[in-house]
Amino acid sequence: MKVLIPEKLAEPGIELLKKDFDVDVLLDLSADELLEKIGEYDGLIIRSATRVTAEVIDRADNLKAIGRAGIGVDNIDIEAATKRGVIVANAPESNTVAAAEHTLGLMLAAARRIPAADASLKNGEWKRSAFKGVEVREKTLGLVGLGHVGAIVARGAIGMGMKVLAYDPYVSEDRMRSMNVERAETTDEVFENADFISLHVPRTPQTMGLVNEQSLAKMKPTAYLINVARGGIVDETALYNALKEGVVGGAALDVFAEEPTTESPIFSLPNVVVTPHLGASTAEAQDRAGITAAEQVATALRGQVPMHAINAPVPVGEGAEFVAQFSGLCEELGSLLYQLTDRPGDTLKVEYRGEVANFDTRLLDVSAQKGLLAPMVFEPLNFVNTPILAKERGLRLETARISESHDYTSLVVLRLDGEGGENVVSGTLSGPKMQPRLVEAMGFDFDVVPEKHMLFIRNEDVPGMIGRVGTILGEHGINIGNMAVGRGEPGSRAAMAVTVDEPVPDDVLKTFLQTPGFNEARAVTL
Repeated sequence: MKVLIPEKLAEPGIELLKKDFDVDVLLDLSADELLEKIGEYDGLIIRSATRVTAEVIDRADNLKAIGRAGIGVDNIDIEAATKRGVIVANAPESNTVAAAEHTLGLMLAAARRIPAADASLKNGEWKRSAFKGVEVREKTLGLVGLGHVGAIVARGAIGMGMKVLAYDPYVSEDRMRSMNVERAETTDEVFENADFISLHVPRTPQTMGLVNEQSLAKMKPTAYLINVARGGIVDETALYNALKEGVVGGAALDVFAEEPTTESPIFSLPNVVVTPHLGASTAEAQDRAGITAAEQVATALRGQVPMHAINAPVPVGEGAEFVAQFSGLCEELGSLLYQLTDRPGDTLKVEYRGEVANFDTRLLDVSAQKGLLAPMVFEPLNFVNTPILAKERGLRLETARISESHDYTSLVVLRLDGEGGENVVSGTLSGPKMQPRLVEAMGFDFDVVPEKHMLFIRNEDVPGMIGRVGTILGEHGINIGNMAVGRGEPGSRAAMAVTVDEPVPDDVLKTFLQTPGFNEARAVTL
């Protein structure tokens, strides 16, 4: 597989990719050159300068993953990528420390008027009285957003003796209390009460123009606004007017609605500190972003879900890594269920039992659908396009959670109606290596590690049946890897799950069905 890198990336990230992929570093490609070349590549890693438009994605016949070396994905058409089944992943935590430190730096620079004093002294002036600032100690820092960056800013501010007031409806009361942060119920509460206001939200249709004429009017006339988040969140015309007319005391901006920008009325104001989008510009952050983006693309190209995928169901919160281990098992169960079901219905039922039921299992929902759909569609399936294709084919998903599982710590059960009634398969992970095990299929309990090639048999529960299986497979040169037997009442019916080293041909299946005592034989490839 080939990966294209059109922008400067940390060398360790490039070397990581070169271990498994062909990597082309083609810096400063024009938009037309990118359109011309993108069709050759399976992976793409960019920073902020490259725009991945719908047209680019439409030309990217082989593209499977886009990695963004940074947090913002404004320059990628996420909707177009999702429709094409292209995974988009970023590096959201790579620049959190850098952005938080820059936020605190800008706050102190604005409060103490450091840039203006620096420029004055370098101009041959000694004007101590002209640059009187304010202390931050015992002032209130208002945060709009308390994610990774906001949390680091809060810790730094508290360390300097500030009070912190934060608005973030997605952070619990207990979490804020543990951070010594006071909760604000609305953004207005932050604007009205804070001495310094720092923004830590993404740019979305809901946050565009969040800071406008009305919100600025609610601020104290001595308050400062700091934005190291995204351009466009602040109405720059409204801010210019508020600063010029003394509605607010000052501002510090690292990001702007249009970038790059070197001319703005705001730049002429003495109570403003500005920097050219330097929030992530540290050597450490750049290295982390490049390495993380490379890791995300490599993971996607190996057919797995990157931990920071934007448009795929990544497990989040507590237990995320634990849940991710079940993904392969769920895909195998979905594939097995389809191959054991004649005329499958349109509703897949998934049950999570035991420990796994307590966590975010969206990834496992998609994994099961992916396994079930793979034989039905011509398109290559991944964790992005599977939900879309499932919906197009009218496949419904029903999930259930049962907190207890009597026989296993965690159990996943899949159900699907077919021509002969409901078919059920179930599996678990066991041992220190969390090895997948099939524990139910064809109405019987088993205990077998699923393998690529398997044979499932229903038979009469009479002596000699296991031997006949070995004889038939041996006569056709098929080697048995493992075998598990499930049975009902003695002398009634039984079933076998057999792992083999190669696919079982149709003529061998016919031999089983022509042999007395065998009622059903199905070859399965996982």
